[in-house]
Amino acid sequence: MNERQLYVDIKDSSRNLRPSYYFMMNCILYSRIETGLESNAGGYDEDVNVYLAHLLQSFADPAYVENAKRYLSKYDAEVFQRLQGSPDARLKYLIYKTNADFLLVSVGVFEQPPAQGQKKFPPAEDASIGRGKAYYQFAYSYSQQLQKKGTAISEVLEKLSVGFEKYVKILSHLRGEFFDLADHFSKGEFYHLERSVDEEARRSQLRERQDRFLETYAEWRRTGREELKAALEELAEDIRQLKPDFKFTPQP
Repeated sequence: MNERQLYVDIKDSSRNLRPSYYFMMNCILYSRIETGLESNAGGYDEDVNVYLAHLLQSFADPAYVENAKRYLSKYDAEVFQRLQGSPDARLKYLIYKTNADFLLVSVGVFEQPPAQGQKKFPPAEDASIGRGKAYYQFAYSYSQQLQKKGTAISEVLEKLSVGFEKYVKILSHLRGEFFDLADHFSKGEFYHLERSVDEEARRSQLRERQDRFLETYAEWRRTGREELKAALEELAEDIRQLKPDFKFTPQP
C-alpha cells in the first residue's frame, strides 16, 4: 500500500497510519447523517457506501485514472459510436460503468451543488445527472449478461442509477465539509503551508541543478570542451540563485 492510500486521523492520539479507505468511508457516513440521507432509510444501501468509498479512494491513484481514460468519452454520441456494432458485453459494461463513475464524482465532488433552498441542479449538472443515471442502468444491464444472475456489483449499479441524485447530494456535502480545505485553514496556516511547499520546490530545483552541474563538470574535466565550461558557469549562477553561499571557480 503506497502513501496515497494511507492517512493519519489527527483526532486519534495514537497517530497510527490507516488505509485511506477508512477516511473516505467515515466522510460518506457523516455526510449521510448530516444531509438526512442516512443509510438504509429507503432500503438497504450500505453496499453503495462501500462502493463510493472505494471509488473516491481510487481517484487518488494515477494508475486508475490513466487506465480509465481509454473508456471515457465526453459526449453521448462518442460513447454510442464506440459501442456501435460491438458484440463485447464486457467492453460495453466497462465503458458505461467508467463513464457513470466519472460523472458521479464530477458532479458530486467537482461541480457546484444546488444553491441553498434550490431543489434542482443547474442545467449543466442536471444533464450530467441524466447521463449518469442512464449509464449506470446500461452498466447494470450488461453486468447481468456477464454474470448470468444478480451479483453484488449489479445491485449496487442499479441502486446508483435509481438514486443518482441522492448520492450526488451526499458527495456534494462531503466535498464541502471534508474536501474543502480552504474553509478549514486560517490565513496563518495557509502562509506556512505555502512556505513549506515553496521550500520543497526550491530544494527540488536545487537538487536537479546540482546533479546537472556535477554531470557537466565531470564531462568538462574529461574533455576540456570550452562550451561545457560556459555551461558550468551558467549552472553555477543558477545554483547561487537558490543557494547564495555556493562557490565555483573553474580550474584552468
